[in-house]
Amino acid sequence: FEDGEWKISQHHSSVMPEAGKPEAITEDEVKGLFQLWNNALATEDADTVAKRYASKAVLLPTVSDVPRTDYALIKDYFVGFLKKKPQGEILESNVTIGHNWCQDAGIYEF
Repeated sequence: FEDGEWKISQHHSSVMPEAGKPEAITEDEVKGLFQLWNNALATEDADTVAKRYASKAVLLPTVSDVPRTDYALIKDYFVGFLKKKPQGEILESNVTIGHNWCQDAGIYEF
């Protein structure tokens, strides 16, 4: 209570408002992101592959027990992994689309 009126002294919101209009993406476009990644693998260039990852990505690698949490660590992983000349194939795909994010979780093999 201040100056004869009730006023807000603390304000907490447990859900952040979404900023801006979401960018549209279709399920087929989400599935196509795997092919872009697979094409990057085919270049055998770790920089090209690492640039496919978002700035705050977390990579839990197939053949390493070290979580890769930034560009340098992701690139470092692919320096070694690309020597195997990997190419992936989707066996099972489960696409989820949210507000400016998407996920294709499933099973793939090399």
